[in-house]
Amino acid sequence: MSSKQEDFWDRKNFVVVSDGTKPAMKWTINELRKRGKNLLVVDLSDKPDEESINDISDIPNKAENVVIGVTKSEPAEIIQKLKSKGITSYWVHMGTDTCDVEHLTYDPELDIITKRCPMMYLGKDASIHGIHRFVSRILGKY
Repeated sequence: MSSKQEDFWDRKNFVVVSDGTKPAMKWTINELRKRGKNLLVVDLSDKPDEESINDISDIPNKAENVVIGVTKSEPAEIIQKLKSKGITSYWVHMGTDTCDVEHLTYDPELDIITKRCPMMYLGKDASIHGIHRFVSRILGKY
């Protein structure tokens, strides 16, 4: 039986919101592209990538499954803005979730995964991510 976290990555459409401060977000983007997922990247960094969008308000209403890894802004504010667009499914990268995000996990209209690194689920077994996955399973944090 697969976990909620594993099921998240089986989906087809993703939005990744990054500000360039978490390297795993770049790896997540690359892995989702390799897997042929429909992907929209929101780059909130000081030097955004030309192929990305640069404003949360530009995310289309039909977007699904948002992965957030930001440290320069409050991820809960991003979730609140996107909730108003009808988006309900989120993954907030471990180490970037805040108390405000944790409060939002109690909202029955939202499905928010926290305290997990995307690459622990997307990375290959023979990599640092595979070791992270192995250790997390042993500690019951997978």
